[in-house]
Amino acid sequence: MDASPETLLYGVAWYVVFVFSLTVHEASHAWAALKLGDETAYRGGQVTLNPIPHILREPFGTVVVPLLSFALMGWMMGWASAPYDPHWAARHPKRAGLMALAGPVSNLVLMLLAAVGLKIGFATGYLAVPTEGPFDIDHIVVGAAAGAGDGLAAVLSILFSLNFLLFLFNLVPLPPLDGAAVVQLVLPHSWAVRYQEFVAQPMFALLGLIIAWRFFGAIFWPVYFVVVTLLYLTL
Repeated sequence: MDASPETLLYGVAWYVVFVFSLTVHEASHAWAALKLGDETAYRGGQVTLNPIPHILREPFGTVVVPLLSFALMGWMMGWASAPYDPHWAARHPKRAGLMALAGPVSNLVLMLLAAVGLKIGFATGYLAVPTEGPFDIDHIVVGAAAGAGDGLAAVLSILFSLNFLLFLFNLVPLPPLDGAAVVQLVLPHSWAVRYQEFVAQPMFALLGLIIAWRFFGAIFWPVYFVVVTLLYLTL
């Protein structure tokens, strides 16, 4: 990766959107847990849109990995987390499922807000659909004119695409992803408790990540193509 001023500015845009999206995701988990009776994340300072507490909790996943992945691949990956009381989750598996669902839902909301921003950009003439080559996840739109239009296009493209990815990936029903806990919403209480105990084993977390990483692309790209096509039709 080159170190031109344009690339560095582009990396800043990626990182700001990335950290903001993770912060909203984890703050939503923490806020939902608080409202549902678990104050663990609240006492840890996670019920906030200030990214600092979230970065300090997971500096490797929020700083090191995103910057390395951008330098090597041109896009960012990483993670953050919000603490919760496993005893509370065991007593209230349905509430734990709702707490888990809050994170992906927050990413869906951010994606929809990005779509609104894209529509406004098109209506005002700042943005346009790419006319050359296939779109990338961070260039689903381009500036209608050079300058501010290009920057706005990049930020909204990343915000839309990254949050759709976070939404879909976290709903994969494999531990340690949120989707594994969301499953508890449709299980009887006794089954949900046993299911929690089963998927909480560390070996399943590692296995779940390996499987999700291996097969997610086959799910994501076809669905993402349909979503972006529908987005273009509404602009």
